[in-house]
Amino acid sequence: EGASDKKEKDVSKGGLKFGWIQGVLVRCLLNIFGVMLFLRLTWVTGQAGVGLATVIVALSGTVTSLTTMSMSAICTNGEFGGSIGIVFALANAVAAAMYIVGFAETVRDVILENGHQITGDATNDVRVIGLALTCVCLGIVLIGMEWESKAQLVLLAILAIAILNFFVGSFIPPTDEQKWKGVVGYNSDTFTTNFVPHFTPGNSFFSVFAIFFPAATGVLAGANISGDLKDPQRAIPKGTFLAILITSAIYIAMVFAIGGCIVLAALGEAPPTVSNLTAVLTPTRDLVQQCEMFNQTCQSGLLHDNGMVGVASAFRPLILAGIFSATLSSALASMVGAPKVFQALARDKLFPHIHVFAKGYGAILPTGSLDLIAPIISNFFLMAYAMINFSCFDASVADSPGFRPGFKYYNKWLSLIGALLCLVVMFLVNWWAALITFVVVAGLYFYVYRTKPDVNWGSSTQANAYKDALKTSLKLISVDDHVKNFRPQILVLTGYPRNRANLLDFASSVTKKQSLLICGHVFQGDLEEHVTRLRSMSAYRWFAARKVKAFYNSVCAPTFRIGVQVLLQALGVGKLRPNTLLLGYKCDWQKADPRDTLDYFNVIQDAFDLHYNVGILRVPGGFDRNKVPDDVIDMDNPEVYESDEEVADDEDEDPTRKENQADVKFPSAASTANGHPQYGAMHLKRLNTLEEGMENEAFEEDGETVTPVAPPSFRDKNYGTVDVWWLYDDGARCRFPGRRPVPLVCTWGGWRSSQRNFRPPFCSGGTKRASSHTTHRGQNDMLAGNVRLRDVGGSASVMTSPLRHCLLNFGNNGDQYRI
Repeated sequence: EGASDKKEKDVSKGGLKFGWIQGVLVRCLLNIFGVMLFLRLTWVTGQAGVGLATVIVALSGTVTSLTTMSMSAICTNGEFGGSIGIVFALANAVAAAMYIVGFAETVRDVILENGHQITGDATNDVRVIGLALTCVCLGIVLIGMEWESKAQLVLLAILAIAILNFFVGSFIPPTDEQKWKGVVGYNSDTFTTNFVPHFTPGNSFFSVFAIFFPAATGVLAGANISGDLKDPQRAIPKGTFLAILITSAIYIAMVFAIGGCIVLAALGEAPPTVSNLTAVLTPTRDLVQQCEMFNQTCQSGLLHDNGMVGVASAFRPLILAGIFSATLSSALASMVGAPKVFQALARDKLFPHIHVFAKGYGAILPTGSLDLIAPIISNFFLMAYAMINFSCFDASVADSPGFRPGFKYYNKWLSLIGALLCLVVMFLVNWWAALITFVVVAGLYFYVYRTKPDVNWGSSTQANAYKDALKTSLKLISVDDHVKNFRPQILVLTGYPRNRANLLDFASSVTKKQSLLICGHVFQGDLEEHVTRLRSMSAYRWFAARKVKAFYNSVCAPTFRIGVQVLLQALGVGKLRPNTLLLGYKCDWQKADPRDTLDYFNVIQDAFDLHYNVGILRVPGGFDRNKVPDDVIDMDNPEVYESDEEVADDEDEDPTRKENQADVKFPSAASTANGHPQYGAMHLKRLNTLEEGMENEAFEEDGETVTPVAPPSFRDKNYGTVDVWWLYDDGARCRFPGRRPVPLVCTWGGWRSSQRNFRPPFCSGGTKRASSHTTHRGQNDMLAGNVRLRDVGGSASVMTSPLRHCLLNFGNNGDQYRI
């Protein structure tokens, strides 16, 4: 143990490493023992009494112990950092102010005792001294803190001597001067009187607790330097728990000593009117408390003098030295810790307008009341501890594989109890301040949750998201299907989504972010050729830029048909799998390679064989808007995934311009490095004049000139008519074609103003009566689906023979595909 407690040189890492005593125990003791030990513990004992003061110390120790368990679990899991963020930074910043004000109050009292003053006002004197000390501490921090670790043991030794000095002094028979100030020696009557509470107006148990609680903080001092510890997983729990045990025992021992030898109120000095009769009027326990008898105001005692620890000590200068050492060490630690945490937040850019603090800056806010600062610190630290406890509980509940604490005494339910205890105490201390803090912290959390900053901590939120998604997906399997809950889960064959953005927009207008939408992409060739592209996430960045909620899945296959077969068979899990295939119309089917056309046809047949609904969308101009080369899909190139909603108007000014191929410049040999194309060499252009897209030559008559039409946009508001058709009456009362997709599309903002025509199923008999019947029934069904209609009509021509020239055209077009 002795060897492990010494500071050693870590040769492998080239840094100084500390053992659990100097690295954790000493630092925690110096941070926990602060100004409250000497300047407010007597006031706490007088207000709450020995009994409730012991409860206050025990409650504070319980809160810090539960927090230490959670902190130990986090640290022994190999991670600790900005989980409490701004709250912890503010808590440390205000704590630094508390320590400085405590130092300034002590200096002011010493100056006043010697008959001097600075400004004539006690509060302003504290402010002046505090600002001067702040500048000194700031200078020390800026110069460097290399000496700080060497001074820790010296400061702790001074602090221990000061505490021992008080206990020794409490057993020494008091002098007359001490008696007039309220130190009467150990007495059973004094202890009995002080055991019960004596709250003055405006104070209560929790207001006194708020004043004392900062004296129990500082348990994170060892964890803050976990990177400088030789064995943090063992040192942090051991050193922190021992520090809590030692400090709590000393606090309780001092409470009992204070309650046994110091009265609640005393004159403070011998009355002037009887100064010549002091030999007769010997100060006794009862006499020194008779302030009204001498027509004076009590100026000393537990309730009136915050410096009674120094009065009761054997040698008061040692108490002053203890105050100075405790306040200086704690103030320096807080002034270093608070900016470091806030600087880390600024570097991560979690919140707007704080990035300027990524570099070191400072600010000073003068205040002069220790009683004003202490409740603020209690509020911040309680919230910080509540967040630590809940973070640990949440990480445990999430069952993250990466959360494996080595601290065997950790329990997730104790962490939850610790979090709830901190919140309850916050509201009992000051409900409106706690409510404001809670709202601010919740606002910061939801801001980070919604903005999703580009940082990845492996947080429990990620683990919870995965666990919830998995649990819900498994639960969905046991949910029975019903026509009312039907959702079109669409597999849309877009290739790389940006290449056919309008086709994706149409599919998105159907799913409306309420059902599954997957973009399928088939790479044709060998797996080795496309292995890196299959893992590309650039499509999701493009989805985010275009504000589309969709998934992207790519496969590699020898042919287009085989690739789509893989997607149709294997895509999805459980009930989260596509039930509808959507693809664009193949406008060049007459000019394309017959094998490609046959693949296109067979894909449709394969979808029907696998019981998919099939949608083929045909629009003027086609869907090929951009062309992203396969060679750059696997690269982190912003040009690949940036949104292209707004395209230059000059690209559509001359749609009659004909280009037989895409204007895509592939990277040349001169623009490559290490065999990879450079980003600047890729140029994308809208392909609104593609031969197969714009001119639609598959249905041109000889000698007829077709004027190209710009591709439609499904992201803009459309005005027109929506015609709903289906081919035959299958007895389903238009559940699928009428009631589900049509209401989804028609409630989308872009279609709300459009008129809707209803075309009912072709009547199997072709009679007028049957047509009227299906028309009436279809109208009722559509109205039941809350779809407003302009025109409801029907067609009874299902039995009419096709015209002769139509049959000839159909036969001629299909001759080349006959076997």
